[in-house]
Amino acid sequence: MEVFAEYLERIANPAHRARTKEVLEWVTNNFPSLVTRIAWNQPMFTDHDTYIIGFSVAKHHLAVAPERAGIIQFSDAIVQAGYDHTKQLVRIKWESPVDFSLLEKMIEFNITDKADCMTFWRKE
Repeated sequence: MEVFAEYLERIANPAHRARTKEVLEWVTNNFPSLVTRIAWNQPMFTDHDTYIIGFSVAKHHLAVAPERAGIIQFSDAIVQAGYDHTKQLVRIKWESPVDFSLLEKMIEFNITDKADCMTFWRKE
């Protein structure tokens, strides 16, 4: 979590900072083999130097970016959880609960699906 400290400090809204920290700690604790890093000014997690998931803070939501393949794989579940999404990210409104079960599935999917991936991003 130390790698995310400066990023978290820059989040002006204390409630948004606390929520973001909660999510990042949850990923760190539940997936201790993932490497934490800041890239493109956002916290992200990698496995064998390939991207697994990233997060970013916006005014109205916490964005979760599992790559396009993760969005496609979990599109129905994302909508069922009450989140909206684009081709690349899921928007969790600040007042909405975090569906940690869905987050876990997205991370596990990327770890498994990218097990043999030798590039940072998928070749789509």
